Amino acid sequence: MKRVQSSDSQTPPLEEQLVGVNAKTGLYPGARSWSGGRCRILGKGPLESYCYHVMSRTCGGEVLFDEVEKEALRRVIWRMAEFSGIKVVTYCLMSNHFHLLAEVPHRETWLQRFDGPEGEAKLFEHLRTLYSRAYLGLLRDELADLRKRGLTALAEQRVEALKKRFCDLSLFVKEVKERFSRWYNKRHGRRGTLWMDRFKSVLVEGRGEPLRTMAAYIDLNPVRAGLVMDPKDYRWCGYAEALGGSRRAQRGLCKALGKPVDGWKSAGAAEAYRCLLHDEGREVKDVQNESVVKRGVTAESARTVLAEKGKLSPAELVRLRVRYFSDGVVLGSKEFVEGIFEAQRERFGPKRKQGARRIAESAEPFYTLRRLRLRPLG
Repeated sequence: MKRVQSSDSQTPPLEEQLVGVNAKTGLYPGARSWSGGRCRILGKGPLESYCYHVMSRTCGGEVLFDEVEKEALRRVIWRMAEFSGIKVVTYCLMSNHFHLLAEVPHRETWLQRFDGPEGEAKLFEHLRTLYSRAYLGLLRDELADLRKRGLTALAEQRVEALKKRFCDLSLFVKEVKERFSRWYNKRHGRRGTLWMDRFKSVLVEGRGEPLRTMAAYIDLNPVRAGLVMDPKDYRWCGYAEALGGSRRAQRGLCKALGKPVDGWKSAGAAEAYRCLLHDEGREVKDVQNESVVKRGVTAESARTVLAEKGKLSPAELVRLRVRYFSDGVVLGSKEFVEGIFEAQRERFGPKRKQGARRIAESAEPFYTLRRLRLRPLG
């Protein structure tokens, strides 16, 4: 990831500014229980999963996030989604609010992965996505002690309390906001509430036109706000992340389009979604066709994208990927990258056999030393 540019030459690298976002912790304060607050419309039926459009705004809309803070929020959302069993279809992080299209699986079905003799071991393996080894070690000791003293039912209650945190939309969003708030407040030396009330949510049919339309609405937010002319150019949305090579973002948008899970390239999902965004996102003018009353993609841009059937040139795809490179990444020919890899061999794990990774979108052989979105070398 690039460093955040600043006129202050002493601005630390992005990863140093994000210290704490990726840290694994003990049990998070307030995570044991959740009253649920006012009633929400939740999917309760035979479907395997239900989708929701989630939106939350900062207090008064006055707290504005910079690039580092948007990146921190992005990481918290993905990490908590992995832990909670919730899938991100797409998202958009704005300066004072965020949108998230989330798929919540059927809880009992999802929890079957922890059934059987090896179930508890699999549960602890899953908990490693969020918790430190120290905390998990203490938890294992606690459960072993309870069972040794014949308090098996109490130990099982402890395990079930952990499982209740999965596949729960309210708990997921609550903890995303709490974890980000704690990091944000520490960064700015502030106290108090960061977010306005509870989040808003809309239950969305998890297939077909409703899901596609909602995904496009979310990814078009920066265009409607006048921040960019094309949603691909706004880094903190699901569409831009997908173009940057993120498999998880690509899979989410394949879900929105009803394509195979890995059909971003093979099933033409990338081109189909780009066409959808430019079709749905056209600007609206007044009756005289003079003044813009609703910002969006220009008619000329929409015509061009649709005429090209949503295809981006190899050069443009490489540019969109390069902007997500970490500090310290190496870029060049295969021979050049391999040479740097051998000279810096101690920086990589023993399982790494070669350094050069081909950028698939490049027309000419073009290689990078690290996969995208990883920590810098320094």
